[in-house]
Amino acid sequence: MRSLGTLPKPVLILEVVGIAFLLLSYLSLNGYVALPAPFGNATAAIVMVFLGIAFMIPAAVFMVWAMAQNVAPLLTKGSPPVNKSLSDQPKDKHHDADH
Repeated sequence: MRSLGTLPKPVLILEVVGIAFLLLSYLSLNGYVALPAPFGNATAAIVMVFLGIAFMIPAAVFMVWAMAQNVAPLLTKGSPPVNKSLSDQPKDKHHDADH
């Protein structure tokens, strides 16, 4: 992939929301941000970490799939490579092992 701008908009939005959850949980655990009572404890911060990771998974899957299509087209389309058998090779070919 050339840039993150090539991600679909919903996937990009999920990525930003996931990063926001991770940032918010970090800031609340270290005391930089005071959250309301239900969200201000350590359990809520752990839940925010898992939510942040869960929201970031679609972007990772999309990027891996796009790289698989670019790097290994045999995974998504195309025909298998043609194997040349040893009998198709010329007999007079010199190898280092023959010397």
